Amino acid sequence: MKVGIIGSGIGALASAIELTRLGLDVTVFESNDQIGGKIVEQRIGDFRFDMGPSVFTEPLLVQNLLKSLDPEQEFAFHLLTESCRYFFNDGQKVLIPTGKERVAQVLHAELGEDELAAQRFLTKMEANYKTIYPVFIQISLHRFKHLFAKPLFKALSRLFQYGLHQTMHSQNQQSFVNPKTVQIFDRLATYNGSSPYLAPAMLNIISQLEFNDGPALPVGGMVQITRRAHQLALAHGVKFKTNERVLEILLQKQSIQGLKTSKGTYAFDLVVSNMDIHYTYERLLPTIKPPRFLLKQEKSSSAVVFYWGMARSFDQLGVHNIFFAADYQAEFKALFETKTLYSDPTIYVHISSKIETADAPAGKENWFVMVNAPINVGQDWDNEIQLLRKRIIAKLSKSLALDIEPFIEVEQINEPRLIDERYSGKQGSIYGNASNNVFSAFLRHPNFSKKLKGLYFAGVTVHPGGGIPLAINSAQIVARCIQEDFPSLQK
Repeated sequence: MKVGIIGSGIGALASAIELTRLGLDVTVFESNDQIGGKIVEQRIGDFRFDMGPSVFTEPLLVQNLLKSLDPEQEFAFHLLTESCRYFFNDGQKVLIPTGKERVAQVLHAELGEDELAAQRFLTKMEANYKTIYPVFIQISLHRFKHLFAKPLFKALSRLFQYGLHQTMHSQNQQSFVNPKTVQIFDRLATYNGSSPYLAPAMLNIISQLEFNDGPALPVGGMVQITRRAHQLALAHGVKFKTNERVLEILLQKQSIQGLKTSKGTYAFDLVVSNMDIHYTYERLLPTIKPPRFLLKQEKSSSAVVFYWGMARSFDQLGVHNIFFAADYQAEFKALFETKTLYSDPTIYVHISSKIETADAPAGKENWFVMVNAPINVGQDWDNEIQLLRKRIIAKLSKSLALDIEPFIEVEQINEPRLIDERYSGKQGSIYGNASNNVFSAFLRHPNFSKKLKGLYFAGVTVHPGGGIPLAINSAQIVARCIQEDFPSLQK
């Protein structure tokens, strides 16, 4: 059977690997000149930057993906001993390590939390994560045969532990005494572009990855995730077509017939779309009625990113750094209600050269400086970004007690309009729908079409959600669904 895959993000590459493993003939189409979707790199002057995701959790998922096609594969990564360094407007700085015992100790020593209570919270999130994972992440929520299995009943046995009646913020506020601790845990909502004041408390399981396990960093940078997957797929016969935009998914009655691209027409038995689910329907399936209820949900946030090559090093900073807004709730209201950039933004600074020293010249650093942004609804972005740049420089300069602007040696900017244009994220949304309501887990598009035979969906805008681990899981769900739909492929 021949499969066409639209896009080349990690969801697409994982799908290519999974389907090649099943013996299918796979072709991947990418509209840009680089394979990797958002996980690509760029050299600006003497500095190397990962242009997209910068937080890497569950590294064994990538290694296991590669090994599934070639058991000899290894994936090298650094396990970080720090989760993140937090800088507050009043001058306090808190370095959060990894491992729940060490995290609880720091929360007690630096923020006055009860150490045992903090450890109990993190232990609870670990148990919730391990119980929910096989039910909400590894399987389709849209096929009964996936749901009704032993893991479901185990998950239901912990139903009252998930805080289903609470938001992330309300659960964190109830669990910790210091508003700064609450803010640290609230930040995890941004991992899928949501607001902690609206997202369900169940999303606090992200703390298992961020604090208990802790982040990693691939040797060679984040780009190695997609680069290694691409190389492996290519070596096993997957065909890649770059600079070739898919224009339409071709149908005959209610079945897949192939793809029309900017360069030709191809016959396929199956199609997997890794494109934003909104644009998949709007641009590629013009004759098909879209699932409007799912697609009208509130979209995730976007981002403005400054890639700065800094002509000096900063000992105060680590790999991951957060400079918090004083009024976090006001910042999220600006993001999701007024659709504006907040005047006192939370700033994330990622510096891979702290570990990967080849990413910047000696004595210099590569700064990935990101602010969460609203989706594009016609704002005056040129003016807003100039103003934001000034605010970021002022805030970082104050916190670091040094005017940083003279040290910006090279600069490049990414923003909502470019995210839409380059990566087909509708209105610059990074993760498709946000998780800003209690039913959000059930309001993501399935990994298969209920109307069109042979059409499947992977990536961060469909089930199970945003982030590299969930995108890989989406591909594995696609492979399982295809095996179920075509029994001859089952091994």
